[in-house]
Amino acid sequence: MKTHTKITQENLTLQLAHQILVDGNERFVQNVKAQRNLRDQVLETSTGQYPFAVILSCIDSRVPAELVFDQGIGDIFSVRVAGNIVNVDVLGSMEYACKVAGSKIVVVMGHTKCGAVNAACNHVKLGNITPLLEKIQPAVKAVEANVSEMNDKSIEEVAVLNVELSLDRIRKESPILADLEKEGSIEIVGAMYNVSTGKVEFY
Repeated sequence: MKTHTKITQENLTLQLAHQILVDGNERFVQNVKAQRNLRDQVLETSTGQYPFAVILSCIDSRVPAELVFDQGIGDIFSVRVAGNIVNVDVLGSMEYACKVAGSKIVVVMGHTKCGAVNAACNHVKLGNITPLLEKIQPAVKAVEANVSEMNDKSIEEVAVLNVELSLDRIRKESPILADLEKEGSIEIVGAMYNVSTGKVEFY
């Protein structure tokens, strides 16, 4: 599988960019990797990069975006932070990926059995983890308001809602990305990764 070039990136439709990720995850689930020479890709990308996607995901060691979507060197910008939360640095990274470097799709990918989400649901307070978990609290409070007590199912609902609220924040707090989406230059989409099956569900 070839490394993306400026020409292939520019000619990529939003639908095809999305489908590349879907197909890559299907290969991952089936344990069938695309044939690519990573050493060649190192050399090919040494003078420039043209990733087609930027993926915001959790730091969880079970959720490496390049592997989950079976992508190679130079294919995606991978933004990772506990709880796949959005802040100014994340937004700046996404704006660079899309406005400057030409990526066509922004994915916010949460996952099942997320430690950060679980910690937020249990109202953990610890050092710099505290302000990070505060960014997940809107999802926690919304779910808590509709259940008598939090359980495993409720915590998974928080993880899904956290992705949705992150998508809302991207659109509200980044006029650059919001405008690119409105003009049809990029897609902004949410996804959930199942740590038990390896499957990514887009929504």
